[in-house]
Amino acid sequence: MAPAPVKQSEPTPKRPKSTTSIPTRVAVIVVALAFISGIAGGFLGSRLNTSRITSLDSTATQQKIASSQSELISNIAKDVSPSVVSINVESTVGNSYFYGEQTQSSAGTGFIISSDGVIVTNKHVIPENTSKVAITTSEGTEYDNVDVIARDPRSNVDLAFLKVNGAKDLKPVKLGDSSQMVVGDSVIAIGYALGQFQNTVTSGIISGLGRPVTASDGSATSAESLTNLFQTDAAINPGNSGGPLLNMSGEVIGINTAVAGDAENIGFAIPINDVKPQITSILEKGKLEVPYLGVRYVMLTEALQQRFELARSSGAWLKAGNEAQAVVNGSPADKAGLKEGDIIFKVNGEEVTIEKPLASVLSKYNVGDEIELTYNRDGKEQTAKATIEVAPSTN
Repeated sequence: MAPAPVKQSEPTPKRPKSTTSIPTRVAVIVVALAFISGIAGGFLGSRLNTSRITSLDSTATQQKIASSQSELISNIAKDVSPSVVSINVESTVGNSYFYGEQTQSSAGTGFIISSDGVIVTNKHVIPENTSKVAITTSEGTEYDNVDVIARDPRSNVDLAFLKVNGAKDLKPVKLGDSSQMVVGDSVIAIGYALGQFQNTVTSGIISGLGRPVTASDGSATSAESLTNLFQTDAAINPGNSGGPLLNMSGEVIGINTAVAGDAENIGFAIPINDVKPQITSILEKGKLEVPYLGVRYVMLTEALQQRFELARSSGAWLKAGNEAQAVVNGSPADKAGLKEGDIIFKVNGEEVTIEKPLASVLSKYNVGDEIELTYNRDGKEQTAKATIEVAPSTN
């Protein structure tokens, strides 16, 4: 600190030479240093103490946040669990001369979407040869009069619907908007681990978007190529298939469908927006209507572009392969004027890519919706309007 200015006045008389001894001077210096050190020590001590308090406050805040999140997860689980059911399935397998037909039991998870007992689950939970289905609620109520309403016929959609006959006043889930989810968002998975009649709750984050996977139960005949999936580190255990993946508002934003067999805590879920049209079809019409454009295609990559000297490295290249037609006669695509060799790369402005193939993008639309297709033909960009129809196999 600079000394205060001294007021100038009359000349001060000269003082006699100081008679202070050297030991006295040393004592004065020591006292001054001690005083300064005391001030500095106090200042540093207060700073250190402030840092310590700040650290403790930060820890307390983190603990409070963790406690709040834990309480939130607990509340969501308590609220949604009555809408989640265990699905017990009996299916008929085998027909050999020696052993004949045998009954095989399996289990999975589903969730209620209407008060009168319509349930969503995975298609692989309900095999084609299913002979009997029963469900058990989280409260332990059992229903054994359950019908299979529909199994989605598409190989890339792992979706099925059940109906509990005679049920009423069941609690349906709330459906969220899966398009709002981003990597890092917190999620909760609810299901029945190992098929036991007690719900399990796990939490984690969305760790990836638009994942393509080939899901299989280990047999060569049951593999499904699934696309545009959420990747999550919320543990999805055996028996959790078909259960809901929830956001932190307790809304369903995905359907748990697969786990990575060679990794830990890597699971996959179908975004709920991809199946909302099918849910609407079941609830409003009582039957499954699959959206249909009527094309066969190959999803492009840079390697395919270079090999066939194409105009684009991404999009759906309309190509028949060993099939009869790339554009089915009389289909919505045919009516819109599409031809073999065209490359569809946008639907209503949404990019069509290897991560979001054409079938996945189209699954978001209802039968009767008009869509705009942006495509490339002979190196030129063009657009066409098409009206989604019901797939012939589901009429």
